[in-house]
Amino acid sequence: QVQLVESGGGLVQAGGSLRLSCAASGRTFSRYAMGWFRQASGNEREFVAAISWSGGTVYYADSVKGRFTISRDNAKNTVSLQMNSLKFEDTAVYYCAATVVVGASRYQNDYLYWGQGTQVTVSS
Repeated sequence: QVQLVESGGGLVQAGGSLRLSCAASGRTFSRYAMGWFRQASGNEREFVAAISWSGGTVYYADSVKGRFTISRDNAKNTVSLQMNSLKFEDTAVYYCAATVVVGASRYQNDYLYWGQGTQVTVSS
């Protein structure tokens, strides 16, 4: 069992940056690949970024590639999402999630555990 708690959301102007963090409970955090997803109001939840247990494999959605960076610190049981050059369309609730899939995964159905989400609002 893994419990996930996101933090770092807030209000930022377009072009600004935010860093989201996800703290995981449990001793086996390093066994899980992690992902970030987001859901804008009225839209379905979508993939943002994913990272393997070792950090050696990362995936990004095309919409965030080159602007967002996912990373993890297994010693601290955290996964982070550095978001730069934010756009109005990045406004959403951001969720972190954990999966036992080998490597990394873009697919929501692969993820077993989810955080409660943190709101990111980008003003234009």
